[in-house]
Amino acid sequence: MTDTAVFAAGAVVWRLVEGKLRVLLIHRTKYRDVTLPKGKVDPGEMLAETAVREVHEETGIRVALGVPIGVSRYWMRPKRQKVVHYWAAEATDAAIRASAFVPNSEISGVEWVSLKKARARLSYPVDVEILDCFAGLVDDGVLRTFPVIALRHAKAVGRRDWDGPDAARPLTDRGLRQAEALVAPLRAFGVRRIVTSDATRCLQTITPLERALGRSSRVTAKLSQDAWDDGTADIRSVIGRRVRVRRPAVVCSHRPLLPTILSELALATGTVHGSYVDSASALDAAAFSVVHLSATNPGSGIISIETHAPRF
Repeated sequence: MTDTAVFAAGAVVWRLVEGKLRVLLIHRTKYRDVTLPKGKVDPGEMLAETAVREVHEETGIRVALGVPIGVSRYWMRPKRQKVVHYWAAEATDAAIRASAFVPNSEISGVEWVSLKKARARLSYPVDVEILDCFAGLVDDGVLRTFPVIALRHAKAVGRRDWDGPDAARPLTDRGLRQAEALVAPLRAFGVRRIVTSDATRCLQTITPLERALGRSSRVTAKLSQDAWDDGTADIRSVIGRRVRVRRPAVVCSHRPLLPTILSELALATGTVHGSYVDSASALDAAAFSVVHLSATNPGSGIISIETHAPRF
């Protein structure tokens, strides 16, 4: 029997320096080792927000997550396993200039090195394995990506408990808390655009994100439950635009529309439709699936899909 696992998250942070790929390593003061930026999940956090927070705390660099690249597992002590989820994350020039990192009691230094040097300097084989997964993205030419996120609205008042029009059904108190909790994990993927159904439950779901970003949503009846029910929904045009503009975006809609949203993303990128697409559309209230697409050639297909469930 083992104790409960300790969950953590981090990233392989990368940049191009004069056209050459460099990855970020950290030198830890206490352990006198060289590793990748990562850390334990704080209470109430989702893994994606942990990864972004830990990268910033350890290196001073704010990143947006790209493709998930792997999970490492190792024993901290007898009967205590640590499970670390990693993403690729590009460090922009602006983010690097804004870094206020100085050596401290936890991190004595950071350095940008080539993949070859990183393999030689990393202290732990599990980190090298994650780096090898990252190198696979480089070899496939799909390192730079952008996400289109399919989000199901948060928990709403049930139809049986609501006398007004279906489109006016509001979120429950739990749903309002879910909406607030969605902000950090969605921002972890660099979301800058919001497209939403005009139903009240969708509008309330994305209101905290609008406030955090200082941006208004693009509200459309094309993604609404009413339009779906009467056959006037137009998901293809909405998704086609999101793929064409190649900007990180979240699309908030309803359970019956989600399979078509994911199918249209597959169709728009020339991706063979598989069971993984169907699985990504089976979302509970306030859950979301992140569809990663190539920023240089979206037509090359879906690079990866990951699904995140609400904490409560």
